[in-house]
Amino acid sequence: MKQGIHPDYHPVVFQDAATGTAFLTRSTATSDRTVEWSDGNTYPLIAVDVTADSHPFWTGSQRLVDTAGRVEKFNRRYGKRVR
Repeated sequence: MKQGIHPDYHPVVFQDAATGTAFLTRSTATSDRTVEWSDGNTYPLIAVDVTADSHPFWTGSQRLVDTAGRVEKFNRRYGKRVR
């Protein structure tokens, strides 16, 4: 590998915003927020919306996604164009 062209790869804590579950892994992502981990070290904290802890595929619960009305919303916003 060439030296000096790769981003900094360091330990980071990711926290699920929905469940509060956190896990320590390595990433190139950075954050101004920090958290003290159980090993006594302080790591950057990144809040994420969905992890395996809250994803419907892994939890078995399905979220209702509003798919009805998308065409109507588009037509309201942009109008029906006549050629």
